Amino acid sequence: MKYDPILKENAHLPEPIDSKPWIKAGFRIGDIGTHTSRTIMLKELEQLFADQDTQASRANYVSAIIDQNCLSKKTVSTRKLSCQRLSELYGLNPSILLFRVLRSLWQVDEKGHTLLALLTGLARDPLLRVTATPVLQMHSGEELVRQKLTDALRQSVDNRLNDSTLDSVVRNTSSSWTQSGHLTGRMRKYRQKVNPTPIVTAYALLLGYILGARGDGLFTTLWAKVLDTPAEELISLATDAKRLGFLDLSQAGGVVEVSFNRILTEDERLLIHGTN
Repeated sequence: MKYDPILKENAHLPEPIDSKPWIKAGFRIGDIGTHTSRTIMLKELEQLFADQDTQASRANYVSAIIDQNCLSKKTVSTRKLSCQRLSELYGLNPSILLFRVLRSLWQVDEKGHTLLALLTGLARDPLLRVTATPVLQMHSGEELVRQKLTDALRQSVDNRLNDSTLDSVVRNTSSSWTQSGHLTGRMRKYRQKVNPTPIVTAYALLLGYILGARGDGLFTTLWAKVLDTPAEELISLATDAKRLGFLDLSQAGGVVEVSFNRILTEDERLLIHGTN
């Protein structure tokens, strides 16, 4: 992909490969994404998580979707496709850091479901990620100009998507931003402000942390910008998240330090920080 916000934020790194810690943690890059045919599938994710407990395995999720038809799909082929698309978007595997943390936070933050889903979808779908800038730059009440999404996608993918597929991506990404609460309306969509919870804030900061952001930089990443909240208010929300036990935060001399030892396993900490 010609332009990807993740790669821009990590421009100082060598060419990304599958061995990068953030790839192993669950981030995905590339020239295609789930939004060629689906949205963030919020309804299906809600149904799946309601059906399976927090300790479910990858096999449990697959069986629930395909064998038990917990998503109420009409055909086996549709069940299999839904399983594939949900796996692309969320991982559906507790061995993947992003999914394990998502599943854990989902259980304790019902109000945060929409933003938790969107943040994970952004981390795992390059096409959705490309549309973030034009959406987040809109002012509250401003009408969405779909051509801006088309232009951003075209600039990123060049001619790798035909016009019909590009139209589908614009339609699906618009729907995903509506499901997350950033847009409202059916035919004509308008920007509105979202209101993150402390737990959603912790998750957004974790995404930036995995990608290498530290200190004050955690509050200016793409993931922080998704929350529509000034940095000083995000610090207040992060302080609430600390009280709830989802991160560690300290402030001294105007410097903010954040870490996530409370919610990461030892293996996950080693993945992010290495052995040094």
